[in-house]
Amino acid sequence: MIGARPEEPPMSQTVTLTPTAHALAAHLHAELGGRWRALLAPTDRPNYELHALQPFRAAPVPDDLRGRRVELIVEASDTLALRHAVASDADAVVIDFDDTFSPTRANVQAAYDALAWVAASEKALLVRPRPLYATELHVDMNGPSIAALCDLAAVLSARPTRPPHVYVPKLETVAEAEFWQDALAAAETHLGLPANTVRVCLQIETFPGLLNAGALLHALHGRAYGLNAGRWDYVFSVVKQLGRSRSGPVPPRSQLTMDVPAMRAYAEHLVAVCRQHGAEAIGGTASLAPDPADPQPALDAVRADKQREAAQGFTAAWAGLPDLLDAVRGGLTARDPVRPAGHPVPTDLPAVLTDLPTPDVLPVAELRDTVGLALDVFAAWLDGRGVVVRAGRVEDTATAELARALVWQWVKVGARLTDGSTLSPARYLDERRALMPDTAGAAQLLDHLVLSVPCPAYFPQEAQRLFPDPSQGVTT
Repeated sequence: MIGARPEEPPMSQTVTLTPTAHALAAHLHAELGGRWRALLAPTDRPNYELHALQPFRAAPVPDDLRGRRVELIVEASDTLALRHAVASDADAVVIDFDDTFSPTRANVQAAYDALAWVAASEKALLVRPRPLYATELHVDMNGPSIAALCDLAAVLSARPTRPPHVYVPKLETVAEAEFWQDALAAAETHLGLPANTVRVCLQIETFPGLLNAGALLHALHGRAYGLNAGRWDYVFSVVKQLGRSRSGPVPPRSQLTMDVPAMRAYAEHLVAVCRQHGAEAIGGTASLAPDPADPQPALDAVRADKQREAAQGFTAAWAGLPDLLDAVRGGLTARDPVRPAGHPVPTDLPAVLTDLPTPDVLPVAELRDTVGLALDVFAAWLDGRGVVVRAGRVEDTATAELARALVWQWVKVGARLTDGSTLSPARYLDERRALMPDTAGAAQLLDHLVLSVPCPAYFPQEAQRLFPDPSQGVTT
């Protein structure tokens, strides 16, 4: 469910935290601000490496999440959707400040304000704060603040006696995992909570994060009960990784199914790490948007995808829409799933994970759809909407990141197209201009991302640099 976006307040207005939340945010910034800046500084060190770990066990699954099968993800400022979510039959609700969230000042304020009444619900609640790269320009901590710490302060202060569980996003390195551990421990001390009161599930949605999965889990194992598969963010990360060396085009999204050996290895390795350490494996987001006139094909596809995940060892998953709750639950609780034979961990896991097929030619229709997807999400995001429903799918930051990285990679290698031409920067601009004029902020953002020599890390970060006031990127 996608509600109306809040009205944007005047430029002079800042985001207001409750006194308790502001005090906690200030404490976390004082404790960790310098370390955060060092963490994000450029480095020549590889972002994944082998870690020799002593045997350990993950934390047990929280009581209110035991036996649940489907979690409904809701954009944090969509108050109408939040009200419906906490009243729904979802087993748990994920309040999202990341992939479905456009961090305008109005949206951040609306999300923080909503936490008080959402926290009063008896529904099992989880929150996904913004990733560590994000800054919050509208909260002053002697300069722009760390968005993840502001979100964490607002969330934990809303219900300190029984804090929501936390999904930790975009992890890549052990240093990042240790930062989150120390931030959560500092918050617990500040609020007078016992150690490891706040329980977390780690999102394995980057290529380095998958290779480091065991070490990431170890860094937070006193509070971490599981790992979550974020498929499209993960593929986006792989495309960025391959961009350094691959000479041929990466397949379009329609060909990157979970039956592709590299994608299957991703899921199987995540589950294997969970089994090794007694953690729970949480599947991906069901994001098909059923056609009201004929919803069954979409529901059947979701159910089949979740049956595949159950057979691999996943025990729960996300639903991107309320209409998908029954299909997700049904797929994960189907009787007697056909469990595939176990696959040993490859001796050269990075090579297996990056061994994507190379298409001979790229369909022009796929190129246009991929460019159009990125433009549609960027335009919505700049206008304060983090989610769009397009061509029967729920699209958000994750799928837009993948779309723009695919186009960047195709341009970089000069992919051959089905009309006999090659995808040059000029051809890309022709295709983009056929969909959106140069004056549109979304077009300027996509051009910047596609035509950069290195692949920029994250589009919200680049958008903030191009448009410090997001309304500058909105074309009316």
